[in-house]
Amino acid sequence: MIKGYLDRIEDNKFAVILVDEIKKEFIVPTVQLPEGSKVNSYFELTIENEKITSITLDEQTTFSEQKKINEMMTKLRSKSKGSKFKKN
Repeated sequence: MIKGYLDRIEDNKFAVILVDEIKKEFIVPTVQLPEGSKVNSYFELTIENEKITSITLDEQTTFSEQKKINEMMTKLRSKSKGSKFKKN
């Protein structure tokens, strides 16, 4: 099993899944995604002959990665001193 990440959905028909470990992008029909999948979801994937043969939603990784992102955004916002540009 290998981890993948749902980067985006194109034309409401195709899901673009990125697999960092092997530096590849896979495009699959959205109907093949597990229920509850959305952009930024993580998956456990089985890949055979350069094709994804099974996709399982990894809710634990999705939750922990989203938590990390939220914490980083909170840090960035707290450091912000506002815009350098004056409003008219």
